[in-house]
Amino acid sequence: MNKQAFYEACSLVKNEVRTRDGIGTLGEKTVHAVLKRYYEPVADRHEIQVGGYVADIVGETGIIEIQTRQFERLRRKLDAFLPVCPVTVVYPIAHTKWLYWMDPNTGEMSNKRKSPKTGSPLEAFFELYKVKDYLCREGLCIHLILLDVEEYRNLDGWSHDRKKGSSRFDRVPVDLHDEIRLASPMDFRSLLPQDLPEEFTCSDLKECGGISLASAQTAMRVLAHIGAVSRIGKRGRANLYRR
Repeated sequence: MNKQAFYEACSLVKNEVRTRDGIGTLGEKTVHAVLKRYYEPVADRHEIQVGGYVADIVGETGIIEIQTRQFERLRRKLDAFLPVCPVTVVYPIAHTKWLYWMDPNTGEMSNKRKSPKTGSPLEAFFELYKVKDYLCREGLCIHLILLDVEEYRNLDGWSHDRKKGSSRFDRVPVDLHDEIRLASPMDFRSLLPQDLPEEFTCSDLKECGGISLASAQTAMRVLAHIGAVSRIGKRGRANLYRR
């Protein structure tokens, strides 16, 4: 983790932005733009054709792909990239978030409000499930990068205050909280909360991790698939796992 390099990437992107509706944006979303410059400041190494696909970065350590969502789209790229060189997939998670609400009709912007939710690395399993057959494959590394962000949302939702069901306009990184490297079953197992019992159910993970039961079940499907945990039986009607 290199905070100085991160701040320099944020500053570079800020200076490059074009103004639209009072908010500076690039053609690509700001999180993606900042991370591309953070991981590789040399622009000539961005957007390189490899095996019929365009890689975000091709550098001395291999290919780096920044994927903010829709990991199912990665599968064909990984099939093309992994036989050629090592691949690092970067997945950003909003750790601390400040919200701005924008009226799309008037352009009026609200004051920022801190979200009560704190982002967790466990959130990554929703996307990792889509590429579970590739995890721990030789040459592939996952980087979870936890960011503090300012999120801009349109007041275009269906509720009376237009917030529920609203669309996100952009997220702007303001600080770097942590980076987590995942390349082996042991690395993935380290994402489990420290106070989780040695033998546990998805409900235990839900409580210790502060996530939904559905998220806990997805996490356990991934961890069991790659051999990071073992399913050892039942506790009542629930599957019982061991680290």
